[in-house]
Amino acid sequence: MTPSTEERPQMSVEDFEELVRRAPETVQNKLEFLDGKLCVKHGPIDVEDFEELARVAPETVTLELIDGKLEVKPVPDLRHGAIIMWLLRVCMQQRPELALYPEQGLQVPAYRAGRAKADGALAPLDHFADQEGEWGDPAGVLMVVEVTSYDRDTGRRDRHEKRHGYARAGIPVYLLVDRDNDTLTVFSDPHESDYRQSPSYAYGATVKLPAPVAITLNTEKLKDYAD
Repeated sequence: MTPSTEERPQMSVEDFEELVRRAPETVQNKLEFLDGKLCVKHGPIDVEDFEELARVAPETVTLELIDGKLEVKPVPDLRHGAIIMWLLRVCMQQRPELALYPEQGLQVPAYRAGRAKADGALAPLDHFADQEGEWGDPAGVLMVVEVTSYDRDTGRRDRHEKRHGYARAGIPVYLLVDRDNDTLTVFSDPHESDYRQSPSYAYGATVKLPAPVAITLNTEKLKDYAD
């Protein structure tokens, strides 16, 4: 049985204590752990402090900065990884000049500057090779992918906040694999803070991803990964 989203906190107390121990002095006193969630006291954290905090975080903690809010990206489970690997293979078979970069850090502008770790970012081969640091420029990224996780914040994070951030960044396609209802939603045609198109498909459907992606997904395989 899949644990409910209410049963999974963002992180453990031990991980929080280790994060605070490693945090730069400018951030240490701002971090709180309330009801299983990482919080920031006294307003949002700035991008420079976030990047340093993300750099020194324990390996078990992946941080994002979405719309000015500090977020903890859940550790992916095995089926989550299987879905990404399936999608990676399909993309590279149909578009060998492209690569689906797993866990790709992206600079995602929003009301406040943001940093997101996409489950996958589809871009030309070597697209990020000449960029510095951990957080890539979203310009030239054709599609981002998120696969929902079983934590209490996945609805807010993947279905709303990241969607708006990716739209603001001008990323043409956002593919959301939603394991709560076994669907794929294809967001496309970004305009300001959202996407104009957002058709959804049940597992098993043939899904044609729009240009500039132009990849067709036979999603029957996803039924093998359903919970």
